[in-house]
Amino acid sequence: MNEHKIGAMYIRVSTHMQDELSPDAQQRLLADYAKQNHIIVPDEFIFIEKGISGKKADKRPEFMRMISTAKQKPTPFDVILVWKYSRFARNQEESIVYKSLLRKQCKIDVISVSEPVIDGPFGSLIERIIEWMDEYYSIRLSGEVTRGMAEKALRGGYLARPPLGYRIERKGEPPVIVPEEAEIVRLIFDKFVNESCNLLTLAQFLNLHGYKTSNGKNFERRSLEYILQNPVYYGMTRWYRTCNETNEIRDKDEWIIAKGHHEPIISKELFDAAQQRFETDFRPRGARPTTTYKHWLSGLVKCPSCGRTMIAKHLKDKRYGRDYCYFTCYGYSKGKCLAKTSVSSKVLEPEVLAAIKEAMSNQYLNFEIKQKESSKSTDEILFLRKQLDRLAVKEQRIKEAYREGIDTLTEYKENKNLLLQEQKVIQDKIDMLACSPSRRDVSEKMRERIHSVYDILLSGQFSISEKSEAIQSIVEKIIWHREEKLVEVFYYYS
Repeated sequence: MNEHKIGAMYIRVSTHMQDELSPDAQQRLLADYAKQNHIIVPDEFIFIEKGISGKKADKRPEFMRMISTAKQKPTPFDVILVWKYSRFARNQEESIVYKSLLRKQCKIDVISVSEPVIDGPFGSLIERIIEWMDEYYSIRLSGEVTRGMAEKALRGGYLARPPLGYRIERKGEPPVIVPEEAEIVRLIFDKFVNESCNLLTLAQFLNLHGYKTSNGKNFERRSLEYILQNPVYYGMTRWYRTCNETNEIRDKDEWIIAKGHHEPIISKELFDAAQQRFETDFRPRGARPTTTYKHWLSGLVKCPSCGRTMIAKHLKDKRYGRDYCYFTCYGYSKGKCLAKTSVSSKVLEPEVLAAIKEAMSNQYLNFEIKQKESSKSTDEILFLRKQLDRLAVKEQRIKEAYREGIDTLTEYKENKNLLLQEQKVIQDKIDMLACSPSRRDVSEKMRERIHSVYDILLSGQFSISEKSEAIQSIVEKIIWHREEKLVEVFYYYS
């Protein structure tokens, strides 16, 4: 009498377009084979996946559940039955890895009921050849599908899920406008281009008014950048922007952009104006991602002595059980700076918040207008910038006079205000020569931005990363003078 074995079935159908048996047909074939070969397959060991590619194992949840079940002790089944080896994997490297794991560690064989192979080395060779042919077919099919999709994209066909503002009503037809969503899209472009609203403030405005993305989520910088840079909104189609495997954005030269067959939501002129602002907006070079910061002031606090960044060390207040940060000069920690300029976030936070609150109502708010450098720098602009450099040296002397007790705090503030007025006159000339926005035109907008950031910093609804991103949108650097207990906040507008 033959001894019965316990088996498992793995059934997979990648798409309805390929020449494959349905899941039910595969299951019937596997059940017939199991019955003929004295294999019992309990219902809990039938693993079925529909519409999933076999290229990557970690993208197949049922496959990974089967492998996890197989690794249990004692081993729950003796064999895994598949219709074809291509159902197990279309990637030969992964096929070898998982089959080896099953055979060596779990003593489980993988059997193809439609591709029987003999035992021994020659049988293993035939199995490898079958797997190689399956992988080759998969690569070739993928190439043909990609070429077909590229051809459709070049003809203006729509290949992706429609973005906010559109929906597909009939399969195979161009997307149509969703009026209420289209109004959100127009609002986003209008505020970004015509009101010079930065992305953080714009996201806050949209979320405050209850607007949602196409996925029903709150707006953030990434979702706004996607909308503002999407040519679909002025009547084009875009394809091959990201790599499916890594989700990384490809080089723009590889994108396929063509005239679409759908109705635009905005004009090309408005879209171009948004792209121009993206190109000219100031972005600090070499800035770390805000998600890596330990405190919302990280990256902004600079040493007054050497100018290096003050790094944040995470600490815990044992007395009150609260977390806080301690900022120390990076140069001092490496022995390159001799000044002791460390400060606790418990001291620095209220000082910075007070300075920002004061700036909101400051009639003579000092800030720098920043844009990407123009290639047409004139000699006059260079001369004016040298004057600013000299004023910076003069400012340092004023500070030293106060530190050494030569000037009183009142005299220091008076001298500082006179210096700021000189800097303002020179900076206004530079802005005019460089065709930058007038300081008078943007002063009120700058105060609005500061007010918005101040509200975010005070709120408990935002993460460290969001608060950090907010303050970095208006502040270039912060300097803490330990001896004088003075904080200087340097603002910029872009």
